[in-house]
Amino acid sequence: QVQVVESGGGLVQAGGSLRLSCTASGLTFDDYAMGWFRQAPGKEREGLSCSTWSGEGTYYVDSVKGRFTISRDNAKKTLYLEMNSLKPEDTAMYYCAARLFHCAASVRSFPYWGQGTQVTVSS
Repeated sequence: QVQVVESGGGLVQAGGSLRLSCTASGLTFDDYAMGWFRQAPGKEREGLSCSTWSGEGTYYVDSVKGRFTISRDNAKKTLYLEMNSLKPEDTAMYYCAARLFHCAASVRSFPYWGQGTQVTVSS
């Protein structure tokens, strides 16, 4: 049974930083591309960043480029998202998801999801 668990969310002031973590079990972590997504109330879930299975390929949506950094430690089966210069508009539930090998733009192409961790940025 695949289990994906996010952690590290919280309340932070604008301009601050947070690091999210995501662990995945029940799958061969090295074989999976891992992505970070977020969903704010009343909005659709959006993809933020993705790391290919090897970590050699990383992708970012324009709104977080230069502020967020994705990384992974395959030995620890853990994915990270370092978030800097946070803005109130970054407030959302943040999700981690997995799909085999390569990243994809479509949210629907990721079959395995965590329950999310809340990030709230105060102004």
